[in-house]
Amino acid sequence: MPKKEVPVDHLQNYLPPGTGEAVISYLHQYKVHLTIAKERKSILGDYRHRTHHTNHSISVNGNLNTFAFLITLLHEIAHLLTFEQYGNRISAHGREWKTVFGQLLHQFVANKVFPADIEKELLQSLKNPAASSCAEEGLLRVLRTYDAKRSNYHLVEEIAPGTMFRIKDGRIFKKGEQLRKRFKCTEVKTGKMYLFSPVYEIELLPAG
Repeated sequence: MPKKEVPVDHLQNYLPPGTGEAVISYLHQYKVHLTIAKERKSILGDYRHRTHHTNHSISVNGNLNTFAFLITLLHEIAHLLTFEQYGNRISAHGREWKTVFGQLLHQFVANKVFPADIEKELLQSLKNPAASSCAEEGLLRVLRTYDAKRSNYHLVEEIAPGTMFRIKDGRIFKKGEQLRKRFKCTEVKTGKMYLFSPVYEIELLPAG
């Protein structure tokens, strides 16, 4: 996936006002190689630890709104800090990582850098941070309201049963019934059934 290295001094362009200095201090301290990636379908950010030959490396999707970008970057910095303390002796998203990530989030929540609706969801996630940044459904819904509006793009939960939609890889589905938290959707080409998260973003197809 194409990436571009971003000078840390220009990082503020991707972050909420007043957060650049705190973030950049971590990047400078640990000599992080930071890159901004184009939209990736499966991940929002990525971390690779330092070796004898390379520095720590973090990449974050550049299409995220500033609040989602900050949360994703903090998620990856938490991996860095956890590695510095424990090495590879622990699970990637185990208790140690959750503690570090929670401490990072709390630092920024306490400084009131997030709008009230995002702050409310973050305070909930601090109790047990998810393995995927911005993964909590409530947080994802709120963060999405700060995205640039795109016509025909909706969450699965927002469209009516029987509606046809396209996902990022080009496949077309028809929305079906809800099974517990997820929605049963049928791939039109193969007839196979898949379960979709209610907050999965899709492209609505024209009727007819």
